[in-house]
Amino acid sequence: MISKQYISEIGLRREAVESFDKYPFSLAAVRPLERLELHPAVTFFVGENGSGKSTLLEAIAVACGFNAEGGSKNFRFDTRNSHSELHRYLRIARGVSRPRDGFFLRAESFFNVATEIEKLDAEPGAGPSIGPSYGDRPLHEQSHGESFLALLVNRFHGEGLYLLDEPEAALSPSRQLSVLTRMHDLVKIKSQFIVATHSPILMAYPNSYIYSFSPLGIKRVDYKETEHYRVTRDFLANPQRMLQVLLAP
Repeated sequence: MISKQYISEIGLRREAVESFDKYPFSLAAVRPLERLELHPAVTFFVGENGSGKSTLLEAIAVACGFNAEGGSKNFRFDTRNSHSELHRYLRIARGVSRPRDGFFLRAESFFNVATEIEKLDAEPGAGPSIGPSYGDRPLHEQSHGESFLALLVNRFHGEGLYLLDEPEAALSPSRQLSVLTRMHDLVKIKSQFIVATHSPILMAYPNSYIYSFSPLGIKRVDYKETEHYRVTRDFLANPQRMLQVLLAP
């Protein structure tokens, strides 16, 4: 059956890799990677820091034509060339439909994206201003969290492929719920999300695929199997008991 989703799966061209002892192929999540099926609506990458989820998400983004530091496919700036070569070795299985919109959000470098927008808008004769498409207020005049929400609400139009790397980084729990709502609105307008996250709120999105990255590789899990859910549940069920254990002299 021909897939109608924008990306149906990703694969690693293992035959082209010279050595799996070299970064990023030495990462536990990459070393055994062959193929990874993606959900037509929302796929989550979860795992500890350094597990490789952001590295893989970045590689998918670059392989799909996005700027490594974030932005749409029209962005071509380079504050620091630090992305890996993994994107060169990925096989992206695309469906018959092509996204009409798209964006790669990296929480750690969204400041650089906002700066680039101001730089482009300041150049004479550069065409229509880009800033207004992100909302009425310049991104640098908002808090980090406010600018994230402004991006999702104003810049994301639907029928798009959206890759988000730790979008919860600057968001309160209530704002994370707002992101869930906006994601759902966009999914209903034929959008596909791939999200690397630590947030048990975001990864609760129903019927999504959740891939857990660990020293054993990548495994698809249910929401309540994630460490994020279990740790949060146990802490909230009895915070005093947990604190006694954590803060014992």
